[in-house]
Amino acid sequence: MTYINDLFHNENFQLIATPVLFLVVLVLVFLIYNVVLKRIRKKALSTKNPLDDFMIDLLRVPVMCLLFWIVLSLFTTYSFVSHTGIHDTIADINKILLILTIGWILIKAIKAFFYYLQNHLDIQSADNLNARKNLTRMKVFEGLAVTLVSVLTVAACLMSFEQVRTIGISLLTSAGIAGIIIGFAAQKSIATFLAGVQIAITQPIRLDDVVIVEGEWGRIEEITLTYVVVKIWDERRLVLPVSYFIEKPFQNWTRTNSNILGTIFLYTDYSVPVDALRNHLNVLLKDNPKWDKRVVNIQVTDAKERYMELRILLSSTDASLNWDLRVDIREKMIDYLNKEYPGCFVKTRIQTTDPENLKERI
Repeated sequence: MTYINDLFHNENFQLIATPVLFLVVLVLVFLIYNVVLKRIRKKALSTKNPLDDFMIDLLRVPVMCLLFWIVLSLFTTYSFVSHTGIHDTIADINKILLILTIGWILIKAIKAFFYYLQNHLDIQSADNLNARKNLTRMKVFEGLAVTLVSVLTVAACLMSFEQVRTIGISLLTSAGIAGIIIGFAAQKSIATFLAGVQIAITQPIRLDDVVIVEGEWGRIEEITLTYVVVKIWDERRLVLPVSYFIEKPFQNWTRTNSNILGTIFLYTDYSVPVDALRNHLNVLLKDNPKWDKRVVNIQVTDAKERYMELRILLSSTDASLNWDLRVDIREKMIDYLNKEYPGCFVKTRIQTTDPENLKERI
């Protein structure tokens, strides 16, 4: 027994036995973890709900890291290494890694929770206004929750050191002046952050809204706490600060619903019969799936000395369909006018005097 006791307290033996025992325990823990994970995955595959599969893939690596840090923490506390000089250093490093892993798992859990909520939204339906409202709130508050957990995780890491905690307490005594200085320096950033929260609550814009900003037509593709990405019709991306949609005017074509009216202007001669155009327009729209059967009309909206202005008004369920509808009807109406009433578009008339009459006048 004395020999065994002396052996356990021998530094050379500790240096050899410590990593070996740690690896053995770690391998056993991971083998058990893999067996449990396979059974859980097999059970998840037998269900139709994709959420459990998503959560398993999302949390698989963070949980594995958490087990590693737990094993390392227990080992440094209760094994031979606890009596060596490197124990405190390993314990501090392990504490930080353990806090970071817990924060990582919390962030993954937040993402899984919002993924679960988003799966209950029917964004693909024709009337998806409420779904887009809720999705916008979820995206913004998901970013807010992730940011909050990240800040708290970093703060917990810093406060785990006695030296940092002492510095923090001393800084709090002079936080009044420092807070004022930082407030002035970061007021733009703070205003942008608050604008992101305000957009999530008041929702002047939502995901997939059709907007006109900076003279560009596009859809809201992404909303964060600090910026908004607008996907322009030609696949470009316009990135704007969220404060833009609080401080500046812009057009939102889908604020309350996606229904929209579109106009086509034709400039023709006064000889064109408007009733004939109305009848032909009804024929063109009869089986057109892009028209929602709400509004169709042709009106003479202006009369000039050389032409009359015809306005065709058409309705669709959304802006994209209305654009395609207007392009299609404009093309077919022009073809109809050229075929049935050639020379009916705007023309300039020049009347010349007959040469014989001109000689008699001279």
